[in-house]
Amino acid sequence: MSQLFARFLKDESGATAVEYGLIVALIAAGIITVVGTLGDQITGAFTTVSEGLNGEGITGE
Repeated sequence: MSQLFARFLKDESGATAVEYGLIVALIAAGIITVVGTLGDQITGAFTTVSEGLNGEGITGE
């Protein structure tokens, strides 16, 4: 029984899976942050173009 317990303590395969899970979670959080920021900027750009095409944003005439 003690050999089984000792083998269980030395087994690190579960720790590797947890590490990969943490890496994936950090990458996902980074992607969500970047997409959120870029999404706001892209929305603003499309709004500006749309207003310009509708004549609401034309100045200097």
